[in-house]
Amino acid sequence: MMSSQIDPEAWVDQHGDLLFSFALPRVRNRDIAADLVQETFLAGLKGLANFKSNSSIRTWLVGILKNKIVDHYRKSSREITSELPFETEQPFSESGEWSGHWNENSGPQKWSEPSREAELNELRQKLQTCIDQLPARLAHLYTMREIDEMSTEEICNRMEVTATNLGVLMHRARAQLRRCLEHYWSNS
Repeated sequence: MMSSQIDPEAWVDQHGDLLFSFALPRVRNRDIAADLVQETFLAGLKGLANFKSNSSIRTWLVGILKNKIVDHYRKSSREITSELPFETEQPFSESGEWSGHWNENSGPQKWSEPSREAELNELRQKLQTCIDQLPARLAHLYTMREIDEMSTEEICNRMEVTATNLGVLMHRARAQLRRCLEHYWSNS
């Protein structure tokens, strides 16, 4: 008799929601996320004999899912990057709080005031909306680098791109995110 942790029949109930919640923001399509979770369970079932119990089943399944997501983007990597629909001819603001580039020296601020926390939540929501508008490959690369904090080497190996190409793609993603955020702020 298997323990409930290693019992594949209990995986869907124990880990399905977490895996789906992990996949959905990364692929931005409910059907694809559900398919990737299903593929993860199948791969886990096939590879169960190789599970060494060095981690929890959940951690192991998330690792499999990460690889399934990378495989998904490799298969669709021939996507042509396009400009965002809200692009304007006006350059990024040259005066005021956002002139030049992002202020990287200020660091994160403590959330001491409810109004400040509300502003940060609004920023997070707008940033996620902007990420969702990026072409899928750029969104995935940006998420891997900036949210999952993966190293350049790891991203290059997983996505089969050179460091130079990754730099160019990250520049495009950041530039498009910057224009998107500027669009939101100029219209508020």
